[in-house]
Amino acid sequence: MTLNVWTSWPLRESLSREGISIARLWIGRSVRLLAVAALTWSTVTGPHFRGWALVAAVAGLAVTVLAFRGFFHVTLQCRLWPSIALFAVLEAAALGFQHAEARTPAIVLWCACAIIAMERLPLSAAVPCAASALGAYAVMNTDNWLTTITTTAGLALAGYVVRLDAEARGNAQRLLAQERAARKAEAESAALAERGRIAREIHDVLAHSLSAQLVHLEAARLLIQRSTDLEADREQLMERVVACRGMAREGLDGTREAVSALRGEMIPVEDFLRRLTAAEGARLDVTGEARPLPAEAGLAVRRVVQEALTNVRKHARGARVNVLLEYTADDVRLEVRDFGGRGQAAELAKSGSGYGLLGMRERAELLGGTLESGPAEEGFVVRLRVPA
Repeated sequence: MTLNVWTSWPLRESLSREGISIARLWIGRSVRLLAVAALTWSTVTGPHFRGWALVAAVAGLAVTVLAFRGFFHVTLQCRLWPSIALFAVLEAAALGFQHAEARTPAIVLWCACAIIAMERLPLSAAVPCAASALGAYAVMNTDNWLTTITTTAGLALAGYVVRLDAEARGNAQRLLAQERAARKAEAESAALAERGRIAREIHDVLAHSLSAQLVHLEAARLLIQRSTDLEADREQLMERVVACRGMAREGLDGTREAVSALRGEMIPVEDFLRRLTAAEGARLDVTGEARPLPAEAGLAVRRVVQEALTNVRKHARGARVNVLLEYTADDVRLEVRDFGGRGQAAELAKSGSGYGLLGMRERAELLGGTLESGPAEEGFVVRLRVPA
C-alpha cells in the first residue's frame, strides 16, 4: 500500500477540469492571466532588460508559458519522464531569470513549480521536484533565514493541501460517475423487468382468451361433425360463435386491463371477481379486511381465477364453482373449488396448451407465493397465496 501511494499518479479526474465550476475555472484563468501580465510588465520595465536582453526575456517568458502548458498536458497523460523534463525546463527558466537579476519572475516560478509538482506528480517524483524548487528559492532568497524557512514550509504545505483538494475532487467525480453508471444500469434493468412483466401479462391474457375460444370452437366443430341436420343445430352453433366472439372481446379487454394495471390504473380485485363470477355463474366469498393490492399480486389473483374457470368449462361442464378470497395480515389467499361437474368430450378436454396452471404457479413463485392445484374429495381445487 505504501509503495502504491508513493508511485501512483493522482486520479485523472483530479488532474483534469472535471467537477470544477465555471466560476472557479474563470477565476483561475484570470489569476494566471494577471500573473503572466504582471511578470511580463515587471520584466519589460526592469532596468536590466534593454535591446536584445529584452527580446531574450520576453522569449524566456513565452517558453515558460509553453512549458507550463506542456507540463499540464503530459501529467494529464501520466507520462513521468516528459513531465520531469518539462519541470527541469521551468527550473532552468527560473534560474535564468535569477541570473538576469529578474528576481520576481524567478521567485514566482519556483513557488509555482513547487505547488504544481506536489499537485500533479506521483509523490515519489513530487517530493524531490518540490524540494529542488523550494531549495533553489531558499538559496537565492535574500530575506532573513526565518522568513525563508517559514515561506518554504508554507509553500510545501500549500502544495500538499492543493494535492489533497484535487484528490478529494477527483474521488467525488469518480463516485459521481459510478453512481450515474449504477443509476443507468438500474434504469435499464427496471426497463427490462417492466418489459418482462408486460410480456408475461399479455401472454397470460392471450393464453386464457385463446384457450377459452378454442373450447367453444372445438365444441362447434364437434357439433358440425356429428350433426345430421345443421339447420336444427343452427342455434347451438350460433351460441358457440357468439361465445367465441365474446371471448375475443374479453381477451382484448384483458390485454388493455393488464397494461392499465401495470400503470397503476386497475379496478379493485373484489369488483373484478364479482363481475367475473357473476358472468360465469360462480359464487364469490370475501373474508378479512379488504385493502388495495400491489399490481403484481392483484394480477396474479385475476389470472388464477380466469384460468381456473376456463378449466372448469373445459373439464367439468355444469359444475358449481365457489371462489373464496381471503385477506390475512401478510398475504392474500384465493381458493377456487368446483363441485359436481360432468366431464367433457375427450377432444374438448384436450383443447388448449395445458400449461395454464403451470404458468400461474411460476407467476406465484416469482412473487414469493405458492399455488397448489389438484383433485379434492369432490371436483377440483386451486389454491393461491401471494404476499400482499
